[in-house]
Parts: sequence; structure tokens; C-alpha cells
Amino acid sequence: MEPRTQQPEPGADGQTHPSLLFGSASAIRPPGDQEDSFARDLNFDQIVAAIAGKREQRELITKVLLGNLRDVDTVRYRQEIFQDLENPVLFEQVTRFAELMSQVRAHLDQLAKLQYRYHREGWFLDAAAIYCDAVRSLAEQLAAARIRSRGLLAFRDYLASYVASGGFTLLASETRDRREALGRIRYCTRIRGSRVDVSRYGDEADYSAQVLRTFDRFKQGAVADYRVRYRSWPGMNHVAAQILDLVARLFPEEFAALDEFCDKHAAFLDEGIRRADQELQFYAAYLDHIGRLRSAGLHFCFPEVSASAKDVLAVDTFDMALADKLVAGGKPVVTNEFRLQDHERVFVVTGPNQGGKTTFARTFGQLHRLGSVGCPVPGSCARLFLFDRLFTHFAREEDLTKMSGKLEDDLLRIGDILRQATPASIVILNEIFSSTTLQDARFLGSKLMKKVVQLDALCVYVTFVDELASIGDSVVSMMSTIVPENPAERTYKVVRKPADGLAHALAIAEKYGLTYERLRGRVAS
Repeated sequence: MEPRTQQPEPGADGQTHPSLLFGSASAIRPPGDQEDSFARDLNFDQIVAAIAGKREQRELITKVLLGNLRDVDTVRYRQEIFQDLENPVLFEQVTRFAELMSQVRAHLDQLAKLQYRYHREGWFLDAAAIYCDAVRSLAEQLAAARIRSRGLLAFRDYLASYVASGGFTLLASETRDRREALGRIRYCTRIRGSRVDVSRYGDEADYSAQVLRTFDRFKQGAVADYRVRYRSWPGMNHVAAQILDLVARLFPEEFAALDEFCDKHAAFLDEGIRRADQELQFYAAYLDHIGRLRSAGLHFCFPEVSASAKDVLAVDTFDMALADKLVAGGKPVVTNEFRLQDHERVFVVTGPNQGGKTTFARTFGQLHRLGSVGCPVPGSCARLFLFDRLFTHFAREEDLTKMSGKLEDDLLRIGDILRQATPASIVILNEIFSSTTLQDARFLGSKLMKKVVQLDALCVYVTFVDELASIGDSVVSMMSTIVPENPAERTYKVVRKPADGLAHALAIAEKYGLTYERLRGRVAS
């Protein structure tokens, strides 16, 4: 399902259907105006897959997560709903509603697979009963809950109006009447060879209790349960269908009323309820996912967002895709922080290999993607920029089918990015020009940095060229750190400090006795 692009539609009683994703239609981007080329570079595709899982609305969840909003009010609109749903009691109520609505859809989907008329009508009646229970129960619970979000308040009002409407009242009362009338039916079945007789029940003796007492004497303690549990609903065979037809002939009024009920309420599922159920699954899926990370002691927060101010920060933040794997394996998660303020726009990240530089770049991108769709983001506090587009350039395997080399491919890709990027974009570059010499990488990197600085876009640039970290006042140097006592051991902390790659190399050399003085001393001896 794609996010709707029109104004809320009027319901059966003239009331509009509130959206739990969009406060106004002006904030909705047209379908197809999304791009997800960044997802693989940032491991954002792993995050989306983990959140959407096998949920019924995984397509909607995926599209919402891969979209982005530049409308501050709509981002806050979603944040408010998330904040309300962080109340465990309300979240449990919404989860139960979603489970019941899932049963309704499963019943309705089953109808096309059922061969016999009254079998279908029975499933339809059960679907209507579950639907009425779900709607009434949620309406009561929302009425009693402390709700502050505009979205849930609008849905609560819509739900209260719908439950009080003539259409729903009639559906609920007739559903109850039909179930009670069918529940009072009693009949007898006599089987003689291949002949089956069906008649009204006339107070005949019930032998079931007597049969149970007879066989009770043969019990010898606990026994295995040999009952078959169906994985899906079993169908009705032709014998049972014929018996049901005979029962319908014995009780024509009850079954005629059932026929009329199914015709009258063929489209009982309200569009506003259906839509809210689908959209609530986005919130439930995300909160379920981060709940596992929170239980491991990791923080999530609701970031301040702006479509104009480029002062960004995050504290206690982390790569959400990596954290999911580490938590599942019982391993600790290292958190980091970052800040850009005033005229600062670019992070240049240097340091030893396998020290967390790429993870830091991914974290920066993930936070801005999640923040731009209104989600809580990893960290104890955050302030983020609502970008127009996010561009990434990460190393790719060389395509042997192309005549161009790795360096040419890098230049073509970064050229495309610079032509499309605007001052409102975010650019994340990871180890670009790594296939060339240090001298060429320094020259090309300097040219690229000047273009990025001139563009005034937010940027993270992971590089092995230390000189790029001091190319201008808008550039902030970040460095992955090592354990001072053991330079070969990484802390995975990325901190704000001048690049000192040479000092790191010296520390390694000193540890292993490879400094100039030590080597000269060995040679001399």
C-alpha cells in the first residue's frame, strides 16, 4: 500500500478519515518521489527489514521508512503519536486491536476459499462479530486513556462518532441477534449406513455424558493427546454441507435472516478504521523493534528537527543495524556523539582501520533518515536537519564488465552527486579515492572538499588523508581512537580531535620495536 496523496475522505456519516501518518495532505510526497540507493550503503535496508519483518503491512512500513519529510509539523505529528504509544497500557490496547483486525481480515480472505454458501456466511458473521468487538473495545479504551497527540485525538473522536453512528449500531445489534438466533438452534442427526436424517431436537436423551462415564473406567493415568491441530482452517466436506442445508430447511427464518444480514452488511469494514489499523502497524512495528534494544540499556529519544538550521548533534548514539546484531549476540554496543554548530558543516573522519569510522558515517545517515520520518532515534538527545535528499558514496566492487577503472568510477559517481546535491542535502562519503596514490588522493580529495564546502551541505567524509581534516573553518576533524596502552586495540569511539595519523603510526612502531632508533640500534649491534 502507498501512502495516500489526497485529502482525507468523508466517511459513511460524512466525517473525514483522519490519517495517523500525515497531519495534512500538503506534507505527503507523491509515490515514486523516493529514492533508496542510500539504503545498502548505510545498512538501512537491514533496519527496515528487521522492523517490517513478516507483518501484514510490511510494504507500507517499508515505504514510510524509506520516505522522508521536510515538513517539521508532520514529523512532530508522528513523534506525538509515538510518545502516546510509549504508554505500555495504551500500546497493549492498540496491539490487541491490531490482532483482532488481523483476524477480521483473515476471515474475510477465507471467504473466497470456501465452497459452500452457509459455510461462507458463518465465517462472514464471525468476522463482523470480531470487528464490532475490536472497534467497541478500542473506542472505550481510547476514551479512558490520557492522549495528547493530535493524530490519536482525531482518531479517538472519529472512532467515538463512528461507534455512535446508526450504521455501526445497526451492524452491532444485528450481528448479536444473528449469532444468538443461530446459537439457539438444536437439531439431531441420525446416521444409518449411507443415509443421514436431520430433524429438530425434541428433548432426546443426550448420551455423551453416559459414554464418557463408560470409558472413564479405562483411564490409566495421563495419556498422549492425539487430537489434530490444523495449521489453517479446515474446509467443510460435502456431507457436512448437505447436513447444514437440511438444518437451514428446518429453521428457515433464522437462515433467511442470516442471508439478509450478509447482503445488507457486505461492506461493513469502515475505511477510516481500516486505514488507522494499517497505519498503527508502522508505529507498533518500530516500537517493538527498539524495545529489544532498549531492554539492553540503549537509549532512544525524540530529536529536535529543523528544515533550516544545520546545527546538529547526537549523544549516546549508535549504528542501529550493528546494535541489533550485537545485542542478539549478547555483546556490548559502543555509543558515540557528534555536534556541528554555527558555520560547521563537514565531519572529516580519520584514524586506524577497523576503528569505527564507517560505522560513525552510517550512524549519522541512519539518524537523519529515521528522524526525517518522525521516529525515535538512537541516543539520549539529538537535534537533526530535515534534508531534501541524502547521497552516499561507499566503496563498491569493481565491475569487470566495464571498461572504466575504480578511480574513474569514483569520479563519475561523485560527479553525479555534486550535480544533484543542494545546500539542503546530506552527503556521506566513505573511503573515496582509496584506489589511487596518496598524492593523487590528497589532490582529488582537496578539490572535492572545496566543492562540498562551497555547496554548504552537511557532509561526513571518511578518509585516510589526514590533511583533509584541516581544510577550512567549516570542517570538523573526528578521529577513531585506540587504547593508549595497546595501540593495536580499538575503542570504537570516534571523538572530536585533530587528525594524528602519524602519531598513531609511531605508537604502533614503538610497541613492536620498529622505530628508526630501535631499528638502527639493532643493525649497529
